[in-house]
Amino acid sequence: MIKLLREGNQQFPWLLKGVMIAIALTFIVGMGWWGYGESQTDTVATVGPLKVSRDEFTRRYKNLYEFAKKQKMPDAIKDDVLKEMAVEQMAEEKLWRLAADDMGLTLSPEELHAAITRITDFQTNGKFDPELYKRLLAFNHLTPPQFETEYGARLLGDKAVSIVFNSVALTPTEIEEAKTLMARPTSPDSPAGTSAKDRILQDMLFQKQQRAVMAFREAMRAKVNVQIKKELL
Repeated sequence: MIKLLREGNQQFPWLLKGVMIAIALTFIVGMGWWGYGESQTDTVATVGPLKVSRDEFTRRYKNLYEFAKKQKMPDAIKDDVLKEMAVEQMAEEKLWRLAADDMGLTLSPEELHAAITRITDFQTNGKFDPELYKRLLAFNHLTPPQFETEYGARLLGDKAVSIVFNSVALTPTEIEEAKTLMARPTSPDSPAGTSAKDRILQDMLFQKQQRAVMAFREAMRAKVNVQIKKELL
């Protein structure tokens, strides 16, 4: 499983990022620290002008560890692998945060508030509970401003990913290629009808969107100075 995660992080970083953010968020608001002690402000990585603090890194590493443990992946629970994944994920998020700045994207207080209130961990009987929100953050050594700053940055990065992803469309030539594939005989076990044809178009578009996001990400990485201080991990 961890091999698949690592390969996926290299081949489809934006996709894995989204998955792991969801996992990380659940653990951030659902579990306590490991007793790491006093908050440390060492910078473990820099992505252009943005920094990854030791506190941020520690939370992400702990989340990955707990996830691997929960999924019963003993081979995954290795400091070097999980630490590398944690810091690479966070560097990736910072890259997309910079991309959002380049695109002139913003996140209104209303958007941030709406996103936070939709998080089920902060809800009681299906409704956002401000007191529960504060208690869970305090339990994890986070203040609302800290959490909102970090979460807001992630949401901005996600906006940038979405813009790149959704800016891609199939060309007329590619659509013709898809039609050629649709016209080919299918096996008896293959799903037939409009849904199968639509799926061919959707798959072609999705693959093209993936490539566009990967290319954009690599272009960002080439022009932004990314430094990871492995000795501090």
